[in-house]
Amino acid sequence: MNTNFIILCTKDGTIKKTSLEAYSRVRQNGINAVTIREGDQLLEARLTDGTSEILLALRSGRAIRFNEAKVRPMGRNATGVRGVTLGHEKDEVIGMVCVKDASKETILVVSENGYGKRSDLEDYRVTNRGGKGVKTLNITDKTGDLIAIKAVTENDELMIINKSGVAIRMSVGDLRVMGRATQGVRLIRLDEADQIASVAKIDEIVVEVDELENSVNADGLAASELPINPDGEENNQTEGTGETTDETPE
Repeated sequence: MNTNFIILCTKDGTIKKTSLEAYSRVRQNGINAVTIREGDQLLEARLTDGTSEILLALRSGRAIRFNEAKVRPMGRNATGVRGVTLGHEKDEVIGMVCVKDASKETILVVSENGYGKRSDLEDYRVTNRGGKGVKTLNITDKTGDLIAIKAVTENDELMIINKSGVAIRMSVGDLRVMGRATQGVRLIRLDEADQIASVAKIDEIVVEVDELENSVNADGLAASELPINPDGEENNQTEGTGETTDETPE
């Protein structure tokens, strides 16, 4: 039987793995999930089954990939271990993804000036946790810093929100898969002083059609497909009864 875990990461690159069972008895005022060092902040929490591939991305445009097995389970009050080494003093983790099925999911990254791209997971070589990672987006003055990383499929959609309050929605399938160290393509055009504030992934929505709302008549035809009568006129329906009538209005 698989055991589920909660993976937590902070902005300074600390990662922690705790069995979900440790949170089975939550008090009304909550319980401690992780000890945060001074000046650090909790950034992400993900539910896993112990077999996921983990990617941590940095504002400086680098990302690290390692197997979840590299992080041993800890108690709720523990601080965690080093997941990635920051590139410089002002660097920070901007996101974490846990990939379970690499054959279906690709890695999407977006920069603050509106550039982004998708890359295959295999473009990110597996390393031990705690390293500096590899380049995931070629950061320039034009692209701005990295702001988001998501694990996406062809059927997902993105909601991109700017700091000015403007939002756009786009299909992930419209973005071609590119090399890991490229600059990417422009996803949205921004005003000179504007930047992207947040990127949200919208999972594929399967719409189930209610059969009652698409009821058919006895001949298996929808109401809009009723046959024309021999006189060349459409069959009339008596209001409120749903029955047809051959009466000719005076």
